[in-house]
Amino acid sequence: MKSKVLLIYTGGTIGMIQDPKSGQLKPFDFKHLSEQIPELNKFDIDLSSVSFDRPIDSSDMHPAIWIDLVGIIENNYKKFDGFVILHGSDTMSFTASALSFMLENLNKPVILTGSQLPIGIIRTDGKENLITAIEIAAAKQNGRPIITEVCIYFEYQLYRGNRTHKFNSENFQAFQSANYPILAEAGVHIKYNYSALKKATDKKLRIHTDLNSDIAILKLFPGITPNVVNAILNIKNNRAVILESYGSGNCSTEKWFIEALKKSVEKGIIILNVTQCNAGAVEQGKYETSAELTSAGVIGGNDITTEAAVAKLMFLLGSYNDSKKIKRNLTFNLQGEITV
Repeated sequence: MKSKVLLIYTGGTIGMIQDPKSGQLKPFDFKHLSEQIPELNKFDIDLSSVSFDRPIDSSDMHPAIWIDLVGIIENNYKKFDGFVILHGSDTMSFTASALSFMLENLNKPVILTGSQLPIGIIRTDGKENLITAIEIAAAKQNGRPIITEVCIYFEYQLYRGNRTHKFNSENFQAFQSANYPILAEAGVHIKYNYSALKKATDKKLRIHTDLNSDIAILKLFPGITPNVVNAILNIKNNRAVILESYGSGNCSTEKWFIEALKKSVEKGIIILNVTQCNAGAVEQGKYETSAELTSAGVIGGNDITTEAAVAKLMFLLGSYNDSKKIKRNLTFNLQGEITV
């Protein structure tokens, strides 16, 4: 039987074509997708598509839209073998990370892809990204999907979604997964890194749509003042702060700074320590400059990305009221987002 793949268009560069009259870029009707990419007709795949009524730029991405995406997947989960989401690249890592937590016990591929150039441009990278993403979403072995997690496919490489970070806005290779190996590489053949793939589960898909975005990011820099730190730590109704520290989790050892963190934790604010580096992990206590963080109640984020930390906190804050349970789950590997 043909694999059935649902293509979900949210917006972004990939879905743009040039208006022959005005020369401006505009979204095209995805019902006529095969006109733009005739190669899709050669696939032995049953391909369907759905488009947002108002396609958005990924800079306008919002948790409410993640909930819409999860709803589309849930409503079509039994009808299709895989899903491909066309999405702007700027916030793609945030969306992929969020969906990984919202789609618990996922047993089918959800592949996000996009492009750096519109699909209506001759030199576009969008055609290859889309064609291969569809092929991966349809791929099976012994009658079961090869991929059973949320991924990003971009420029010949397939990544675990909640391990990615957009690091380049000009090159076609826009994403990195510095702390986790790529899941597949597309060349003459698509070579899967089976040892890195998430293991399939027979459990029933469980949907989570309760998200809480009362969080903030405090990025350290030399010369940061008490006014700035305290302003972020004391935001009204804030429940958690992602502390972007230096290197392997290091920060200022000035008394006022450590005291500010400690007071916030005592008030019930959850503080998660994440490195500013693209690669590597937080190791609280490795150096003197991070030793006091643990005693102040700051949680080490290990090798989680900032994007995944944002999504994980939104998910945990929406799922639990118990701060102890939230803090404990921050140290657990829930969906392959950290190395433990």
